[in-house]
Amino acid sequence: MPAANLPPLRPIRSFVRREGRLTDAQQRALDTLWTRYGVTAAASPLDLDTLFARAAPRILEIGFGNGESLAVMAQVQPAADFLGIEVHRPGVGHLLLRADALGLNNLRVMCADAAETVPRLPDAGFARIQVFFPDPWPKKRHHKRRLVQPAFVALLARKLETGGYLHLATDWEDYAEHMLAVLGACGHLRNTTRDFAPRPSHRPFTKFEQRGQRLGHRIWDLLFQRC
Repeated sequence: MPAANLPPLRPIRSFVRREGRLTDAQQRALDTLWTRYGVTAAASPLDLDTLFARAAPRILEIGFGNGESLAVMAQVQPAADFLGIEVHRPGVGHLLLRADALGLNNLRVMCADAAETVPRLPDAGFARIQVFFPDPWPKKRHHKRRLVQPAFVALLARKLETGGYLHLATDWEDYAEHMLAVLGACGHLRNTTRDFAPRPSHRPFTKFEQRGQRLGHRIWDLLFQRC
């Protein structure tokens, strides 16, 4: 087959859509609360001041799971604005319910693939970007699916304001070492510690993390600053 007629290569995904069934409450949240909290990705960069109707420090979380810890952070840091990206709809629906119950005005949600969405976010737009417990893809042949790769980290660094922080966490040692090497090789980031960081007080314990700790899993935090 001539090269010009070859089908386009499928992008390598860092996730698999294995989400469970939406509960009735989560579906209602998506139906009724999306217009209040939801953000649809656009071709042009988001205007964050317009989105939140104010100027404030902005925090981006990629892959927020069920959103419990993100809701807590938004609740206890009302002076900052939070944007969460998650590809699985049950987690998005759960976070919408929590945001509504807590009356959060400083939280917006995107249901999308971060690899496709982050490039459309404004450069130097965030004081902190956080990625907590991404899928470690433990089998070596699947390592190419890991979200934290040099090109993606360079992209995240571009989205941080000067002095902003990239905060990662994982309970998988091999992935932690991979993250440390990738972030350490990015010329726009510097490690705030010699290697791994203590858990910052702004990161709540997640349900996933608490379950892992009961199983004896160690947690590794990485905190790098935009130069």
